[in-house]
Amino acid sequence: MSEPGLKEHSVKEAHDRLDDFYVIDVRFDHEIDGPLGAIEGAERIDRGDLADRVEALKGESLLVVCRSGRRSAAACEALQELGHDDVTNLAGGMIAWNEAG
Repeated sequence: MSEPGLKEHSVKEAHDRLDDFYVIDVRFDHEIDGPLGAIEGAERIDRGDLADRVEALKGESLLVVCRSGRRSAAACEALQELGHDDVTNLAGGMIAWNEAG
C-alpha cells in the first residue's frame, strides 16, 4: 500500500519503462550482493546520503528500489521533501522484481 501522493509502478510497469528512469537502489551493499541481486545500471545510494545527492539528480526521472518497497517509499518521500518531484517507487521492491522473473 502506498502513501498518498507517492507514485508507484508495478514490476511490469517499471520494467516496460526502465529506459525512462535513473534507478536508485537504497539497500545496503550486502543486500545488493545477495540473492535478490540488483537492477542492471542501478546506482546504490544510502538513504541518508540523498540530501547530498538531490541536486545532482535534478532533471532525472527516478525509480527508487529496495528489498520490499518500504525503504524506497520512504526514500521517495524524502526526495519529494527535498524538492525532487519526479520520483517513483518500485512496488514490492526486489522481492517482487525477482518473483516476476
